[in-house]
Amino acid sequence: MRFDKKIIFSTRQYSYLKEAILAKGDYGRGEVEVKQFPDGERYQRILSDIDERDVVLIGGTISDADTLELYDLAYTLVSLGAQSLLLIIPYFGYSTMERAVKRGEIVTAKTRAFLLSSIPDTTLDNRVILLDLHTEGLPYYFEGKTKAVHLYGKPIIIEACRQLAGDDFILASTDAGRAKWVESLANDMSIQGAFVFKRRIDAENTEIISISCDVQDRYVIIYDDMIRTGGSLVNAARAYKAAGAAKIAAVTTHGLFSKGGLQTIKNSGLFECVISTDSHPNAISLKDDFLQIKSIADLLLQEIDHH
Repeated sequence: MRFDKKIIFSTRQYSYLKEAILAKGDYGRGEVEVKQFPDGERYQRILSDIDERDVVLIGGTISDADTLELYDLAYTLVSLGAQSLLLIIPYFGYSTMERAVKRGEIVTAKTRAFLLSSIPDTTLDNRVILLDLHTEGLPYYFEGKTKAVHLYGKPIIIEACRQLAGDDFILASTDAGRAKWVESLANDMSIQGAFVFKRRIDAENTEIISISCDVQDRYVIIYDDMIRTGGSLVNAARAYKAAGAAKIAAVTTHGLFSKGGLQTIKNSGLFECVISTDSHPNAISLKDDFLQIKSIADLLLQEIDHH
């Protein structure tokens, strides 16, 4: 017997997105029992009947443990008879090691993509949705019949920028490496884009050399696809402020805010606020009026309904 209603599962860290999607759409709730053995081993049991069901599984690879939880669930869902699998990874957490620079370096993004590609094929298809990747080529690391799609969060980013400043602002990037993406966003909004030229001093520090356009007396919104410690963002903001920017805000897709990153940004005194999506659970765990959250649930709903 075939069921038309899709059933939604998630890893534990992404239950908030699962609940947001269930509240907005007519889907079945995927139930999983999870326990921890005394030695730390995880026990999981899928309680829902998913034979011949179209299954959606949401989970970010925010740590190796979360990646394995995602893999274990996906593997078992297929083994139990799912007729299709849509794997939604709001944050793919291995973008730093997406290529080898020195001989012998392990390209973790590639090995993790290979791991997820080894999930057995369903009757219909296996698809992976990846949101606002730091590196465009990552979907090509997935192999076999697994089809990986790069989903762009442009509608959410544009909405956040408009909320802050209407159409009177400059959209800026933290460095020239993100200039093409910021330029594309700026063109979509018919506004001016800006970026800074910088050089890397060491593994954690960079130096601003120059800015691509005049920001005197303008509202500058800095877009960065991923904010970790906030160091690069603050350095860029200092450069824009020194060049005469009247106000500065930051918008990001992936708000990790590692090592007190949000507090670092706030304490700099350079920013009006930060807006982040809820693609990473760290963003929603921080309760601060300085940080505003935009949900990706509606964007994911479109993909789920299209699949």
